Amino acid sequence: MKILVTGSSGTIGTRLCETLLAKGYDVIGADWLPNKWNPEVNKRTILVDLRDEAAIANCKLQIANRPIDVIIHLAANARVYELVEDPPRALDNFITLFNTLELARKNGIKKFFFAGSREGYGNIQVDRLTEDLVRVENCESPYTASKVGGEALVHAYTRCYGIDHVIIRFSNVYGAYDNSVRVVPLFIRQARRNETLKIFGKEKCLDFTYIDDAVDGVIKALEKFDAVKNGTYNLAFGEGNTILKLAEMIIELTGSKSKIELGESRTGEVIHYVADISKAKKAFGFDPKIPFAEGVKKAVEWYAANT
Repeated sequence: MKILVTGSSGTIGTRLCETLLAKGYDVIGADWLPNKWNPEVNKRTILVDLRDEAAIANCKLQIANRPIDVIIHLAANARVYELVEDPPRALDNFITLFNTLELARKNGIKKFFFAGSREGYGNIQVDRLTEDLVRVENCESPYTASKVGGEALVHAYTRCYGIDHVIIRFSNVYGAYDNSVRVVPLFIRQARRNETLKIFGKEKCLDFTYIDDAVDGVIKALEKFDAVKNGTYNLAFGEGNTILKLAEMIIELTGSKSKIELGESRTGEVIHYVADISKAKKAFGFDPKIPFAEGVKKAVEWYAANT
């Protein structure tokens, strides 16, 4: 099976590509940046801006002699508040997805994964969120709209062009390969420098997913694609933890002198999310192994060794 992974230089993309390669899959990456984490993944990465039709055409030429069986589309601008401040970056997400679906349609690629997001649920008051609860009227941000609208586009290509899909809704994936301002790597960097850790919303409680669990879920769905196709699945740990608890743990694990500053929640952000992961468990045996405390410890250790 030959697999094209977009966003292959990102957090999930890097671990997914290296895990697929270790399992013997033929993998091609596509990203607008080189992969700085893994030389083998970087060697297999086509540098391409998926917003650019001419660049897509060049990408088609590069894969012409290596027919692709599956596209796993991870590429996206993924920082919620950054897209509130700069909404054209949400448009990038639509364009990137559209162009990648067109790449699939024009090349007869009939299996397509789309990385959705727990942001799609918005701020509805439910203890555990099941996949049927996403509503367009609950979109809190342009990023959310790009993911919910993206899911709609994927469904349209299934109905019109016979491209079967799997939609994975990730939730706060963390652990390695991330130097961004996402909360886990940001707090680790700040704690190592004894800087103040600022929390936007004291009660904010989210479902953190260790990177290996997220990747294992994608691969399990890939291996059972025909049985689970055209479904949407939450991939998370299934447990809520506050950002305050995360900050306190990182300070303790790093031996930091950092202080914690509590601020108000920011526009566009989800306040509470815990996933119901029973559908993914039943469909393809998703079984996350790394609980929050262990995952944060592993993340602190990884960043100490690699950054």
